[in-house]
Amino acid sequence: MDCRHCGSPLERPGDYCLVCRTPNADAVVLDIARDRATVTMLDDEDVVASTTVTTTPEDGEETGVVELRNFAGRIADEVRRKRPDEVFAAGHREVLRATREQLHHEFYRVDGDDPVEAVRTRRGETALEVVDAAPAEKIGGTHSTLIGGRGGRKAVQTVAGHPHVKKIVPGPIDAGGTGSQSGVRAKATRADGNGNVRLLIRNGSSVQENRVVTTAGDRDTGERVREDLNDALGDADLQ
Repeated sequence: MDCRHCGSPLERPGDYCLVCRTPNADAVVLDIARDRATVTMLDDEDVVASTTVTTTPEDGEETGVVELRNFAGRIADEVRRKRPDEVFAAGHREVLRATREQLHHEFYRVDGDDPVEAVRTRRGETALEVVDAAPAEKIGGTHSTLIGGRGGRKAVQTVAGHPHVKKIVPGPIDAGGTGSQSGVRAKATRADGNGNVRLLIRNGSSVQENRVVTTAGDRDTGERVREDLNDALGDADLQ
């Protein structure tokens, strides 16, 4: 494949052109299975190219860890070569998590049998404002205490790290719930009419409801953000 801007040959389809220093794709869609990942490059809503990365899963504990890390590294390398603005991903959670750990990009989870088409439809909708601020700068309010210790802080920081989250306002702690031995668990609730959600953090019999202000302006787009937040919390082993 040649660069669509200057015509220089690219080493791999959809690569960032090192001659004219121009990207050939602004988004990457990852459709991941345990033994195969399809990497599709998009420019706006147009499919530029796609490539497949495969592996043979190993059964041994040590060899399996190395094989998974190498597989995720090869997927991550394909993403880095494109220098996309956005990365969308669907599929095997363990591989997805390992890939995310090797990249600095924010991942947006997508569902459905055809993740590429889901992303094309999603990108055709109105884009949400991105909040370029550190997670710590987004946390504030009257209540500063977070339940769950390190797990509670991890949940709040995971949500605060989302680019469409403006602010998180911690709420009071209710210690009258039903006890649980499953440790800290967190979940983003259904979006309200303004696109904002609540982050519920449970730790034993205690529950804390935190208000999450997003850049979504209505319930439908707020639901998109909520789904992303719950996927991120799931990837962080908090659900």
